[in-house]
Amino acid sequence: MLSELHFPGLLVGGALAFEQFVAPTRVLFGQISDAHPWRGRHRVPYIWLGTALFCGLAVLSIPLIFHVGHLLADGASTAFVFGAAALCGLFALYGVAISLATTPYLALVIDRTSEVERPRAVGLIWCLLTVGIVVGAISIGISLKSLDGVSDPAVLQPVLFGFMGKVVVAVLVLTMVATVGMEPRIRQPPQSALASPAESSPQQQRQDAFTLRQAWTLITSSRQVLIFFSFLVLFTLALFLQDPILESYGAQVFGMSIAATATLNAIWGMGTLVGLLVAGAWVVPSLGKLATARLGCQLILASLLLLVLVGLCGRVSALQLVMALFGLAAGIATNSALVLMLDLTLPQAAGTFVGVWGLAQALSRALGKLFGGALLDLGQGLQQAMAWGDSAYPPFALVLLVESGIAVAALFALSRVNVHQFREDTGRSLSKVLSLELG
Repeated sequence: MLSELHFPGLLVGGALAFEQFVAPTRVLFGQISDAHPWRGRHRVPYIWLGTALFCGLAVLSIPLIFHVGHLLADGASTAFVFGAAALCGLFALYGVAISLATTPYLALVIDRTSEVERPRAVGLIWCLLTVGIVVGAISIGISLKSLDGVSDPAVLQPVLFGFMGKVVVAVLVLTMVATVGMEPRIRQPPQSALASPAESSPQQQRQDAFTLRQAWTLITSSRQVLIFFSFLVLFTLALFLQDPILESYGAQVFGMSIAATATLNAIWGMGTLVGLLVAGAWVVPSLGKLATARLGCQLILASLLLLVLVGLCGRVSALQLVMALFGLAAGIATNSALVLMLDLTLPQAAGTFVGVWGLAQALSRALGKLFGGALLDLGQGLQQAMAWGDSAYPPFALVLLVESGIAVAALFALSRVNVHQFREDTGRSLSKVLSLELG
């Protein structure tokens, strides 16, 4: 959208950010999946519905994007404003569908694993997610290689539309295969079986006890929820502020082609995969969760500063190396952050807490997409106003330096996280909520 259709950076970042601005629905969908099963199942039906919705919306996004680009090229200002609003609305609906699918999915992982199994299970899931990112980036690079140097929308649109259709079919099939039979039907136990919170299973407590008001009581029962929420926002923002401008960075500063810039995400993804595996197998067991998270944030900060420096030399090989190191740092930090996230979740309200942590991550992704594009526009405006020359580098350096400052703030927030305090606070609140409900 930036390079071929010449959309303003703010519009690109803003449209993508709308997907994340609807993130509060994650908390709602988490609580709904906790309390309202479909045919005896709390998670899988919501996963299927959300997947079908976001796949359909992904296909619709292609013609709408090119229609807005056509309006922009024609100078139809009024029609362009409505088109841009429609594009933002479509991405918002896409975000709602993503929330509907992913929040119950993560809650299903917690439902189906014990406390000992859970870190390994989540580590494996995120490794496969990263593999998917790598495979997707490589597939894009191969499938769209014929579009290198092409900027004609009449050529781009049908190829991208056909490619998106194939991707949607693959996602639907994989989702069905992966989730069929993964959630047993839960039957309502007799009222006499719920004699006390201590005698109830987590699934029974989840189904019978939690209303939205009670879930909110749990969420607000510990100050550690706000502290960890803030850390997740800053941590995720430090990872993804450059996301909307990364491929443009490669194209405009390093002279890379469309296919080549797409491989930057593949390189980052492979580094992340290695980082996830290394952290899960050696670093977290050796250093501990908090120490590993601190190390990961420090490595992210170092990687961002290196991204600024390699732009001065303009060497593609140096950029690729730094992206691999950035991915390694992201993998180490993400693994430890996920384990901390599981430690800061109650199994009896898995969907609700997963929704809260998902809200933090989605909010920061939204801010990253919005401010990443806006900071680039600001940098370009300052460059023109202050006559910094014609180089494409300074505006991108501004984005990366701001992102480095956010990584420092994430380190500060992490220093205040206390898992033991969270468990004490929420444990007391959980006992009170269940006692009131059963009493």
